[in-house]
Amino acid sequence: MTQPRTPAQFMNRRSFLTTTAAVLATPMLSRRAFASDPTELTMLAWYGHAEPDIVAEFEAENNVKFVPKYYTGGDNMLGLISQSPAGTFDVILSDAEYVQALNAAGYVEELAPEDYALDDYFPEFQQFPGNWQDGKLFSLVTRFGFLGVAYNTDALTEAEASSYDVFWDPKLTGKVGHFDWHLPNLGQMSLLTGNKIPYDIDEAAWEAVKAKTLTLRPQIGGFFDYGGTFSSLNDGQMLAFAGIGDWITGVLEKNGAKVKSVIPEQGGLQWSECFSIGKGSAKADLAKKWIQYITSAKGQAKSAQMAAYPAIVPNAKGWEVLQAENPAEAKRQGMTKDAGNAMDMIRAGRIQYRQWPIQQDLETWNDFWSEYKGA
Repeated sequence: MTQPRTPAQFMNRRSFLTTTAAVLATPMLSRRAFASDPTELTMLAWYGHAEPDIVAEFEAENNVKFVPKYYTGGDNMLGLISQSPAGTFDVILSDAEYVQALNAAGYVEELAPEDYALDDYFPEFQQFPGNWQDGKLFSLVTRFGFLGVAYNTDALTEAEASSYDVFWDPKLTGKVGHFDWHLPNLGQMSLLTGNKIPYDIDEAAWEAVKAKTLTLRPQIGGFFDYGGTFSSLNDGQMLAFAGIGDWITGVLEKNGAKVKSVIPEQGGLQWSECFSIGKGSAKADLAKKWIQYITSAKGQAKSAQMAAYPAIVPNAKGWEVLQAENPAEAKRQGMTKDAGNAMDMIRAGRIQYRQWPIQQDLETWNDFWSEYKGA
């Protein structure tokens, strides 16, 4: 039986006509506000940062539509910016080691520290290297993760994978993969050869890194891009991987793949992603609002759970939100108060942040990587 509508649910014909007439009488500019098209905000970033699981709430609240341009590495990012007119990208996500290059080339705007929730960040991230230059802020670190040994749990135990030496295990011949980027791979080889600060090494140490790396070449089954890394680990084509960590294996593990990552005894590397406002952006205020959102406690918990790839976040209050929303993921990534959590690992000196080489130039490392791949 149909229930009669209550007065609160009922709009009679007269009230409908009155309301309609009021709208039609509204000046044209105001009427557009009832159904205005969303403002487009361009984002240059790694894949995933402008997908619905991250941006949908912000888009709805601010009548914004992100238009992403995704890249696959820092050099690719710099190339895209250099070939684009100023103001092309409103928001730029870059790995921390590339922020200074962006700033030096005049590609990003200076940020006002007081506009952001830096006091909510762990102390180690409030003055994060690369974000600042000469006391001025040009980017804000929003997420990070660790790089170690990724491995197939059917092929290796955690104990076996807890040293970079495992890459030379005879049972892995032809089954070791490289994420195709020289900085993480050679940084790991530098840790293995005993360099506590892997990117600040003299020429003798650099020669030792090269020599050790070349001995690994017979073990290597391939050099893979982002997608290839996922698939080759997922299908068991590769049983161990250098140059990556939970940002890859965490996604696969959630989907049932028998893979994990571990920080080996020689230590691990930290990748760090930072947001900047593109130089000449006509929507800088809206870009600032986005960075404020994604670096807030709520935005940080969302970023940690990104569908494309998970990450640890630097906002301590973001950890608290994640613990309440998704305690299993907080525990899995080490964002709890338990001993041995992500910050404990950093403070114990087990993690070194990835950066450009200091005593060699970047091209020297890149040239050797090309030589190694062709060996």
